[in-house]
Amino acid sequence: MTQDYFFIALKLLGALGLLIYGMRMMSDALQKMAGPQLRHILARMTTNRFTGMLTGTFVTCAVQSSSATTVMTVSFVSAGLLTLGQAISVIMGANIGTTLTAWIMSLGYNVDLTNFVFPAFFVGMVLIYKKRHRFVGDFLYGIAFMFLSLVMLSTAGKEMDLAHNQDVVDFFASFDTGSYWTILSFLAIGTVITCIVQSSAAVMAITILLCSTGVLPIYLGIALVMGENIGTTATANLAALGANTQARRAALAHLLFNVFGVVWVLCVFYPFVDMVCRLVGYDPAAGGQATLLPVVLAMFHTCFNVTNTAILIGLIPQMERLVCWLLPDSKASGEEEFKLLYIQANLMQTPEISVLQAQKETAHFAQRVQTMFGLVRQLLDEKDEEKFAQLFNKVANQEDITDKMEIEIARYLEQVSVGHLSDVTKVKVRQMLREISELESIGDACYKLARTLNRRHESGHDFTPALYDKLHAMMQLTDDALTQMNRVMTGHSREHDIRETYRIENDINQMRQRLKAENTTSINDRAYDYSIGTMFTDMVGECEKLGDYVVNVVQARFGV
Repeated sequence: MTQDYFFIALKLLGALGLLIYGMRMMSDALQKMAGPQLRHILARMTTNRFTGMLTGTFVTCAVQSSSATTVMTVSFVSAGLLTLGQAISVIMGANIGTTLTAWIMSLGYNVDLTNFVFPAFFVGMVLIYKKRHRFVGDFLYGIAFMFLSLVMLSTAGKEMDLAHNQDVVDFFASFDTGSYWTILSFLAIGTVITCIVQSSAAVMAITILLCSTGVLPIYLGIALVMGENIGTTATANLAALGANTQARRAALAHLLFNVFGVVWVLCVFYPFVDMVCRLVGYDPAAGGQATLLPVVLAMFHTCFNVTNTAILIGLIPQMERLVCWLLPDSKASGEEEFKLLYIQANLMQTPEISVLQAQKETAHFAQRVQTMFGLVRQLLDEKDEEKFAQLFNKVANQEDITDKMEIEIARYLEQVSVGHLSDVTKVKVRQMLREISELESIGDACYKLARTLNRRHESGHDFTPALYDKLHAMMQLTDDALTQMNRVMTGHSREHDIRETYRIENDINQMRQRLKAENTTSINDRAYDYSIGTMFTDMVGECEKLGDYVVNVVQARFGV
């Protein structure tokens, strides 16, 4: 008998593993199919809290994983694609969408799914070998694995025959279902198990299995489900540990949402559970009707999340303020430290979504080099010794940061390239690798300009007012080129005309030729010292090179 239970337990564990794998496979396949569109769906359909909630519900129903939707949402907040308020509404919807999983599982215990499983395996295999539709095939395989695991779980439950195992019956009967301490204990067990296995679906499957055999009272089963709601937030919070403040706030909002729901349900626990049982037609006092218990659990899961969302959806601004208070912005002090703003390696989702994060980071890189050039322009006019030294050190620090940004973004893009990429995404990766190389060259050019100004400062000589005017004109034109570059980097290339960049570059080239010729004449006329003239031409030449790098960045973005 013991040996029989051992093999049944192995079958049970295997079925749970198959369930988790099937859901992961299905979720990944859907994310890969919809990767380029998911960002647009989440960004365009979250204009207010209600559309955000509906979007979260829809996406979670599609990918069959609230954890996937939540982690995806946290990564979008980290990448600046969603605001915190939008993310909170999406997370609320994700909690509603995940209730579909419980209904599918309850269906698996009441309907024979084997008639669907094997045709799905066959069609999925055909589509996988037709590489054009391989993600659809992966999706069908995931569904087939999930349904097969539910069949195996149901079979294992019947083979265990726990209802006639007196030891098991006596064990669960020893718990006082009327005691809040018992409810809290099972709630804690559900939370811990979900945190450990990182799958609320697995805990739900075990709960449904135990309830369907009739050995686990419905009150204790619902307590496990409540714990699973808290435990499932661990995935997003763990993923957000190394992310920026906004991402950690979104993950914390998910935790607070579920904890609040559990707290108010505990306050009205028995009346609320009895109400849910009446909706299904189950009498918890009379017992029996074990086949209805999976439906009761699915109904409770739905009522819990829908009611919780209805209560809190009007309080999103207050939730936003609360998480901002609990996780305040870190105060910057001293020299700026290097940290990527949007890319978080531990939040990497599908390659397409990761590319979106890299694009945001590259655009931020472009803004940073223009800010760095702004520091150089300040350095040109700074006469105070101490302030000059501070500005020069800032430029040197920024140059070090741009070097690190190039390396880190390139490393991230290399990781993204390991995955299966569409042809369009491959082109984007190549373009970004070219962009970050040129942006780093712009950072180098800014530092060379600063070093030339530092050399002039240490020499004790100074530019004449006429040379200052010429340098200001040249630097203004260079800054115009950087501004145009940033417009292209932060928008869609089709919204801009590359000819504008070429026009500015042509103006820079013409000004360089004119200023070099005028400089030679002025030196011959002894208008100023030769060393000052050399530093002037170095500044003008470096601005012209910087303009060339700008053109290269814009061409990379346009795919020229």
